[in-house]
Amino acid sequence: MLIVEDEALLAMDIEAMVEDCGHTVVADAMSLREVTALADRPAPDLAFVDIQLAEGSNGLDVCAWIREHWTGTAVVFVTANPAILPEDFAGAHGVIAKPFSRHGLASAMRFISEGITDPPPKSGQPPSFTPSPQIAELWSV
Repeated sequence: MLIVEDEALLAMDIEAMVEDCGHTVVADAMSLREVTALADRPAPDLAFVDIQLAEGSNGLDVCAWIREHWTGTAVVFVTANPAILPEDFAGAHGVIAKPFSRHGLASAMRFISEGITDPPPKSGQPPSFTPSPQIAELWSV
């Protein structure tokens, strides 16, 4: 998993939650520049991406870069302002609104993992995750 978050303490907290759920964080980044520096690494399965990032970059550009360079990577925005996302979520799988709880993030990760590996997800959609319209239709949620 890749975590793209410019608030260091929040990034560390998300990393701890992800690892507590049995997943591996392969990298973290604070900006589009830092994400592009990871280009030679294997594609992560999932990227949690904030919208407002360091160096004046944003999560929409990160999502576009990931979709172009790591076609198998699912992107989930993690933001305090999900209303600013375009209607199609810029091609991302969905959004987790901040603030979120440890349980909310764990439930969202389980649901997303199920949907990616063996759609549709077996567990019910958690309130902490809002799928994009295309993923909602694909997963019939």
